[in-house]
Order: sequence, then C-alpha cells, then structure tokens
Amino acid sequence: MAERQITITEQAARRLLAAGNGDAALVYLYLAAGGAQETAMQQLHLDERRFEFAAATLRQLGLWPEEEKKHLLPDAAPVYTEADLQREYASGEEFSSMVGETQRRLGRILSTEELKILLSVYRYLGLAPEVISILVNYCIQRARARGNARMPSIRTIEKEAYRWADNGIDTMEEAAVYVQRQLQLQTRLGRVREILQLGERKFTPGEEKLVRTWLDWGFGESEIRLAYEKTCMNTGGLRWPYINSILKSWHEQGLTTVRQIEAGDRQPERAQSGRPRQAVGHDDAPTAFERDAIRRMMEKTFDQEE
Repeated sequence: MAERQITITEQAARRLLAAGNGDAALVYLYLAAGGAQETAMQQLHLDERRFEFAAATLRQLGLWPEEEKKHLLPDAAPVYTEADLQREYASGEEFSSMVGETQRRLGRILSTEELKILLSVYRYLGLAPEVISILVNYCIQRARARGNARMPSIRTIEKEAYRWADNGIDTMEEAAVYVQRQLQLQTRLGRVREILQLGERKFTPGEEKLVRTWLDWGFGESEIRLAYEKTCMNTGGLRWPYINSILKSWHEQGLTTVRQIEAGDRQPERAQSGRPRQAVGHDDAPTAFERDAIRRMMEKTFDQEE
C-alpha cells in the first residue's frame, strides 16, 4: 500500500512554530493525515485538558477545520430589567460573585444600566463567569498597553465580548489561548516598530492594521526589515504605501522568507533592450518587485486611518 504524503503550507508551519504548542502541532498533523476529531484525543494519548488547549490554539491560528460561527447581534439581545437583575441575584451566587469580581477589577461600583449589560454578556452571549473575568482583565491590560490610564468602559468590554462570542472564545482554554496570542502579537508589533525606527511613537490604527496583515501573511522580522531597507533606499525614508506594496508583491508570489525573496529577485528578467535584469544588491534600476511597488503607490493613495 502506497504511503500517503501529507503536505503542510509554509504559512501553517510558521504559525505552529510561533505558537510553541507541541500538542497543537501533533493534533494538526493527525487531522491532516485524515484522522477524525472525535478520535484525536484517544489516538494521540492526550488528556482532555491538553486536547482542549491544543484545539483552542489551532482555532486561534485558523488551522482548525472550519466550523459554522454564530453571529449574535446586539439589537437582538433581550431587554433586561431591574427585575431580571434581582432574579439573577436571587438564583445563586454565580452572577453576584462575577459582579463583585468585575467591580473589584474596574475599581468602582457598576450602575444599574451597566449591570444589565453585564447580565446580557452572561446570559445572551453565554460567556461563563471565569471567561468574563479573563475578558475584563484582558480589556484592562489592553487599555494600559495602549497608554490609556482610564479603565475600559462596560460598553468597551461588551463590544469585545461580542467579538469573543462570534469567534467561539467561550471557554477558559479558548480565552487563555486568545489572550496569550494577543500578548505575543503585541510583542511582535513592538519589534516591528523598532525595525521601522518609529521610536516611542505608537502605530496609528491604519498602520497597525497593515503590520498585522504582514504578520498574517507569514512574514517575520527579517523579511519586514528587508522591505524597509528597500523602501528607504528607493524613497529616502519610510513610505507606508511603498513598503506595503513590496510585501504584498512577495506575498502574491508566494515568497515568504529572505532566501526565497532573494532567489526570486535574482531570476533573470529580460528588459526591452534584451539585457537580463541585474541581481539584488546592484546599484542599477530597481527590481521587478520595487517597480511594482512604485506602480501600486502611484495608482492608489493609502489612507492610514482606513
């Protein structure tokens, strides 16, 4: 019987390596080999906790088999009343304890209207108290990381809660993996900011959206540094439309590592004169990627706040 070959994309490999979760990589290979989700835990000899963390990691990486996502709309949420709050308090200690923990973390007493929003997150979105606790703490840490001295509002927490619910982040495992990935992402964003020599200035929303896209494409620090150097050499400094066009060109041609990029740039390209194009590193005309970047930049003006 011929052996079946398992293929894994470079982007998937990079995501798995960046996650640093061996169980997740093992489960991914098992599923890629045709194994069933229902038998993965038993066949791989993983206990329930390890399997749930591995599955949560793969979901966050976009490497889990597609599942139908629920999309809950705020307009469709029940209108909770003070009577609903009283019944929830009377039904047990779970909601009361969650309210107390949220107030302690935010450093203030919540108003009746804010308590109704929290009840909606708890009941309508179906987030467990321990998940809501992680959610509130995450929103606080995110605000601090963005230089905001004020605590996040309940509306901000509610908005993030809908995002979590839509993406299936409704267990402690899913929440823990999500928060860990966001912390790793913030670290990577900081390194890219250093590469782009922005100093203490933080990314604008549009700039951060671009950098996140580059990272999602599978580019690392070395590739972004190379694109930045090419941008500076050809434009005299950091030009966001230019560097984005270079990276987009590499992405569209499946070039995700410095070695692949340099090999792609060295491939001979016949100009109209019939002479082969110079290799990367020569001081002559820009490479095909760079010319394409110039063309893109001239055709479309980039809105940083898009």
